[in-house]
Amino acid sequence: MAADWDAKIQLVRSHVRAFPDFPKKGILFRDVCPIMKNPAALTAVIDLFEEHVRKNHQRVDLIVGLDARGFLFGPLLAQRLGVGFVLVRKKGKLPGPTVSVAYDLEYGKAEVEIQEDAVTPGQKVLIVDDLLATGGTLLATCKLMKQQQAEILGCLVIIELKDLNGMDKVKPHRVLSLLQY
Repeated sequence: MAADWDAKIQLVRSHVRAFPDFPKKGILFRDVCPIMKNPAALTAVIDLFEEHVRKNHQRVDLIVGLDARGFLFGPLLAQRLGVGFVLVRKKGKLPGPTVSVAYDLEYGKAEVEIQEDAVTPGQKVLIVDDLLATGGTLLATCKLMKQQQAEILGCLVIIELKDLNGMDKVKPHRVLSLLQY
């Protein structure tokens, strides 16, 4: 089983591209688009997430995906698990009544929101995104779920940028990162 896990991790890693100096000088951007282009790599990501969830969580009610790449991986995992999927969007992008949480950016503020009826109190949720960098958006999503009285089981990301210490920001919530850079 461990050999299969390691082989899938290596397949995923081989489909992450690095772009130096994007979006600005000094940043090494990790691009997950090649994962989406390769059916085996995409399947490997969802297999790894599913294996982790089935091994560690008896019951999951919803997968919560962050705008925008969490929308790509989250629904696939939700479908595999036979559970619903909820979108967390940037403020102003969802119709109807919404609830939101503001958070700090490097230069300013931002907000994330969900539809008011998307999550009900007591539901067990897992949060999915492609990347954990500084942890701001993931932490804001955790706060949003707590505000809705959901039980956060953990977070799942493909890539963690360790030097940015995002994992520290989202404690005590557990985060599974498939790849660490």
